[in-house]
Amino acid sequence: MDVGRSTEGRPIQLGLGYNAAQFTLLVVVNALVGGMLGQERTVLPLLGEQEFGLRAYTAGLSFILVFGLAKAATNYFAGTLSDRFGRKPVLVAGWVVAVPVPLLLIWAPSWSWVLAANVLLGVSQGLTWSTTVVMKIDLVGPARRGFAMGLNEAAGYGAVAVTALATGYLAEAYGLRPAPFLLGLAFAALGLGLSAVFVRETHGHARLEAATHVARADGRHDHLHDQLTNREVFLQTSFRERALSSASQGGLVNNLNDGLAWGLFPILFASAGLSVGRIGVLAALYPAVWGVGQLVTGALSDRWGRKWMIAGGMWLQAIALAMIANGDDFAVWAVAAVALGAGTALVYPTLLAAIGDVAHPAWRARAVGTYRLWRDGGFAVGALVAGVVADVLGVRAAVWTVAALTAASGLVVALRMYETHPGPR
Repeated sequence: MDVGRSTEGRPIQLGLGYNAAQFTLLVVVNALVGGMLGQERTVLPLLGEQEFGLRAYTAGLSFILVFGLAKAATNYFAGTLSDRFGRKPVLVAGWVVAVPVPLLLIWAPSWSWVLAANVLLGVSQGLTWSTTVVMKIDLVGPARRGFAMGLNEAAGYGAVAVTALATGYLAEAYGLRPAPFLLGLAFAALGLGLSAVFVRETHGHARLEAATHVARADGRHDHLHDQLTNREVFLQTSFRERALSSASQGGLVNNLNDGLAWGLFPILFASAGLSVGRIGVLAALYPAVWGVGQLVTGALSDRWGRKWMIAGGMWLQAIALAMIANGDDFAVWAVAAVALGAGTALVYPTLLAAIGDVAHPAWRARAVGTYRLWRDGGFAVGALVAGVVADVLGVRAAVWTVAALTAASGLVVALRMYETHPGPR
């Protein structure tokens, strides 16, 4: 194990076992981050339609559009800020921004308040989720990166699922406001307290790994040295480097279909006569399988490699979306939601792990930020594509369109991406 010393004089050592306490705390913190997102999954599309009278799908999906744009931009800057100022200050700042979100949703007299809340939610998610990802990568070192990302994303999306389910039942029992959003207020207070008081800085772990970094034996990354400018990191991650750019487009399309699921699935299910409670079950089932599945898939990618898990996961998502577009009852949609969650579980932690495999520790946080810029930009693209197609051709046509895009994305990974982690080290 590699050992160093922090600026406070504490010994620094890479590895999950040595850093188990801080790693576990960060898992809890990211679950709270996911809960902030989950408070909207069931309720907000119905709120827009029933309380604010939004009939055009494009208008109804505007909250996802502004969320995606805010989160994508913040993701990019979160990596740069965490390299410059440290990880913990960025994490705490994200929680400060989160506190007003549930209050705005509870008190919103117009849809513009909801949009403002989702701008803040996007900024908060970009700062908090990006930073917990980077901090876990810092702590575990290279050997168990996929497992670490699986735990991180499982915690976040498991909490999305639980909160989506809980808010569905709360909305059915007590109305769409304010009860469902009181959960978000509790999550924000707890997340801010834990991050400010108990989370420790991990930037020293990244510096230690950079100092002991060993290049790949095949010379694949010889051109990716440790001294890259922000512009160079952006270009390599977005376009030039085959694995990094393949992961970036895969992440964008993955969240494009998640934006569709978030914004249009509750409306599709409601049009079939499902109750708010049953819509909440379906809204929770997909991220629940996604979340729990990542406990397995992240670790498997450390043993089997990344490429074909990503491609296969994208194709499974495409099949699930086709099932949803073609279905018309709860049972079919439940099976499809499970398949969609399983496909996403194969993809989500594996994409992050692939970025960590390729990016040099000196600029890894910036690479993660760039990847997450593209990935969460998928929310905005999904809101636009799904909204326009749904307005012109109907909701089911929008689902079919996104299914085709997801299948094509898997093909890009299959043809362009190389294996970034060929088996255990």
